[in-house]
Amino acid sequence: MLVLQQVLFVLLAGAATWLFSRKVKEISRNIRLGREHDPTSTIAERWKRVVLLALGQKKMFKYPLVAVLHFVIYAGFIIINVEVLEIAIDGIFGTHRIFAGPLGMFYSWLINSFEFLAVLVIVVCVIFLARRNVLKLKRFWKRELDGWPRSDANYILIAEIILMSLFLTMNTADYALQLKGSEHYTQTGPFFFSGLIAPLFESMGTSTLVAIERTCWWLHIAGIFAFLNYLPYSKHLHILMAFPNTYYADTDPKGKFRNMPAIQNEVLYAMQPELAPAAGTEQPVKFGAKDVQDLTWKNLMDAYTCTECGRCTVACPANMTGKLLNPRKIMMDTRDRMEEVGKKLDKDGQPTDDGKTLLRDYITEEELRACTTCQACVEECPVSINPLDIIVQLRRHLIMEESNAPSEWNGMFSNTENNFAPWKLSPDDRDRWTEG
Repeated sequence: MLVLQQVLFVLLAGAATWLFSRKVKEISRNIRLGREHDPTSTIAERWKRVVLLALGQKKMFKYPLVAVLHFVIYAGFIIINVEVLEIAIDGIFGTHRIFAGPLGMFYSWLINSFEFLAVLVIVVCVIFLARRNVLKLKRFWKRELDGWPRSDANYILIAEIILMSLFLTMNTADYALQLKGSEHYTQTGPFFFSGLIAPLFESMGTSTLVAIERTCWWLHIAGIFAFLNYLPYSKHLHILMAFPNTYYADTDPKGKFRNMPAIQNEVLYAMQPELAPAAGTEQPVKFGAKDVQDLTWKNLMDAYTCTECGRCTVACPANMTGKLLNPRKIMMDTRDRMEEVGKKLDKDGQPTDDGKTLLRDYITEEELRACTTCQACVEECPVSINPLDIIVQLRRHLIMEESNAPSEWNGMFSNTENNFAPWKLSPDDRDRWTEG
């Protein structure tokens, strides 16, 4: 029977790992659909941001209470799952609590810490479910979250509650078996919460307790494997993506835009024609972005990292005034379009035109033109996502490839070109106001 359990565990772990790695490869391929991007930050700056933003969740602490609650769930995910290492070893070799002997008293302290954290995670998940479904915070009930995106958040919170409950029940049955002197159940002594509940299990027979402990053990590890494979399809992929995304984020001052080398070269060639490449040798240049392939791979990584928390949208002044612009929707649309392009690539085996583009089929001109480029969405994002860069690249395509801009903008462009200022005044007349 024990050997059969070991074989089943290895098969389950192998299948879960294979499915997860396959989806990770698909996501990596989708991200690499984008253009090259060279981060402006140094390696030291990147690691600093990873520690402060991804690991320390610095930006979350603008809202201390919510930050502490979020940190509890985050710590629970990271720390309690260290226990998975012991479960994996036990599952493969047929042992039970293999670390109890080598770690001694520290093992008891470690599992006690896990139990305290598990209880806190359950409490926080219930609070977050209430915030979403009872208090109904406005940012969680926007139209773009209708259907799957809203349900996704609830599924994750419920899954966390179930996993933590299984962990506590498993420990309780385990300790009850220790009290009965059952063979194979290492004497670890009582843990705080499971020790309090264990006396309720005393009237149960050994076979019943073993069935409860084994069932919770299997459901717990199977739940973790299922959770692992659910992540790549969920907005909660940010649990993993936050680290590379903050690492590759630019550290330019807010408000600084990247120049387009192709435009700079056009101006240079106009001033120094001898530097221009021979006719027919230069590669055609695209200005801005029309579809996901025209964006950078960092833009596409941003889309996969978005947790749909809506803080960017709440901070957006254009959205506050009722305009269509919604930075969260920009990221969700980019991710949806990227997934669509990736699926078509898998189906056809090579890039093909499906008659759709990110611009217009997903994101409208009205949304793009509402943006004031104030950087509020960039500043607000906890994991360094930059919706503004996508907006700017799509607007550049509209203006520079399609000459598509409101008449007021065209007037400003013309004045800037001819008068070196947005106003229709001669540069020689700028200081006339001082006269008299």
